[in-house]
Amino acid sequence: MASRLELQSKLEELLGVKHVYYQPPEGLKMEYPAIRYSKNRISTQKANNSAYIKHIRYEIIVIDRRPDHPVIEKLLELPYCSYDRHYVSDNLNHDVLTLYY
Repeated sequence: MASRLELQSKLEELLGVKHVYYQPPEGLKMEYPAIRYSKNRISTQKANNSAYIKHIRYEIIVIDRRPDHPVIEKLLELPYCSYDRHYVSDNLNHDVLTLYY
């Protein structure tokens, strides 16, 4: 299982800029295109009264003025990544994906 900082680096590499934000605080001025991500769920598999596998699920939101940013296709090439939905807010396109990393 990779660390969250490794995920941060991978997302920056795929996006091509450093506008990747992990659980940004309210009121932070983000630059676009951007990726905002947060931990969504941790599921565990247990045996012998202890957790031996942890799966961390992240919600990844690609935000851009363009409706079809190419980073979405790159993200979908990652193992355990799936596309959830699209919505528009404040004239910005938001594409929501789920990634186990």
